[in-house]
Amino acid sequence: MRLKIDNSKFIISTIICFLCILDTSVQAQEIIEDIEEEPQTTVDSVQPFQKTKIDGVTAVIGEYVILDSDVAIAYQQLINEGVSKNDVSQCELAGSLFENKLYTHHAVQDSILVTDAEVNSMVDQQLSYMVRELGTEEKVLELYRKDNLEDFKKELFEINKSNRLAEQMRSKIVEAVEITPEEVREFFDGIPEKERPLFGTELELAQIVIEPEIPKEEEQKVIDRLKQFRTDIVENGSSFATKAVLYSQDPGSKSSGGKYTLNRQTPFAKEFKDVAFSLQEGEVSEPFKTDFGWHIIQLDKVRGEEIDVRHILLTPEVTRTTVEQAGKLVDSIRTIIISGSIDFKKAARKFSDEKETREDGGQLLNPTTGDTRFELTKIDPILYDQVSKLKTNEVSAIIPDQDRQGRKKFKLITVLNRYDEHIADYAKDYQKIQELALRKKQIEAIRKWQQEKINDTYIKINGEYRDCEYSSNWLKKDK
Repeated sequence: MRLKIDNSKFIISTIICFLCILDTSVQAQEIIEDIEEEPQTTVDSVQPFQKTKIDGVTAVIGEYVILDSDVAIAYQQLINEGVSKNDVSQCELAGSLFENKLYTHHAVQDSILVTDAEVNSMVDQQLSYMVRELGTEEKVLELYRKDNLEDFKKELFEINKSNRLAEQMRSKIVEAVEITPEEVREFFDGIPEKERPLFGTELELAQIVIEPEIPKEEEQKVIDRLKQFRTDIVENGSSFATKAVLYSQDPGSKSSGGKYTLNRQTPFAKEFKDVAFSLQEGEVSEPFKTDFGWHIIQLDKVRGEEIDVRHILLTPEVTRTTVEQAGKLVDSIRTIIISGSIDFKKAARKFSDEKETREDGGQLLNPTTGDTRFELTKIDPILYDQVSKLKTNEVSAIIPDQDRQGRKKFKLITVLNRYDEHIADYAKDYQKIQELALRKKQIEAIRKWQQEKINDTYIKINGEYRDCEYSSNWLKKDK
């Protein structure tokens, strides 16, 4: 058995979700391989018969169609992302697209539900990211060759819904897969010693975050301004959407007039949802606070368990004085830790302003793995620069940073433990080996499901893609 990571397949699977943004003809256009133009007669001449190629159909998977252009655009996007042509072929890419549509088709057949609110939230976040990266909505539309934002959002909605259904289907397939300690041992013993994985250097990290205090007078300015907005809307008939476009500091909804669609499960701040679901249609809330700043909300429409709301977000500013005070405080904290008067974890519990890590002594969790270890070669580049040269228990220099609203804050980081690069050891690396064994078992479960569903699903592969060699039996050949 050779234990390795297939980088090309990983890249393919992670980028599939975003490929269709460049071309959404699968969802929107009638699929016609060949169109014959009828002869047109004029006074002077008779136009000859013409045959025009519009787009070829690569495959039909259940109720879904994949066009030649989808594969071509996806392939070019991978190349643009820096993937070598030697690492991925169009056949491999087509196979990944087939898999995605197979999952989506059977998610619908199995009545897996994805709410419009969930998808709309994904679209809003996606658009917000695009605008931040490119600068304006107009540049986003130009890049993706779309005429207007509303049509683009509809296309993004269909793409995200399809991808979310596929994701839910994959989760359903593996949710019951479990691994026993005996299976983990068998998995590890089955790897020849020379082929056992090499685990890179890993770190356990903790941090202290100090945020400049927001003066009460700055916070009151924001509250008073939101109250004035509310008065203009409720008493003077001003447009909530217009004010959101002009004044809201929420990049995710500002361009759409502050609009969000949500339900009780939508991952928004609890305070936000509590206020939103307490309103009547057309009602505008009083100003209220979340971790993001101060808001007012207008309830536009109730649609069953979902609601359409608009909101305006304003964030109070810190002052130069409070920034300087925070800088002096973090410097003094660093001094007393280095002197040995207090250890890092106790200092974090006492001084850190980061609620998520404070009670754990500032210890960070790896968002990818869910455990406390960070593999040095896979760590965020900015974080890598800050910690790669630190020794165990050494405290970093003061690190300037910004919060979600762009306000300045300061950090201290330390390395709690360092695990140097080593060959996998069953006792020391049991959790990682367990994860690898479970992943292998999940992949086997997916392959088994996939083969069963391929046999039970209408599938038609066309043209040159019938000559490909696939890991799955898409051509339904007798074996």
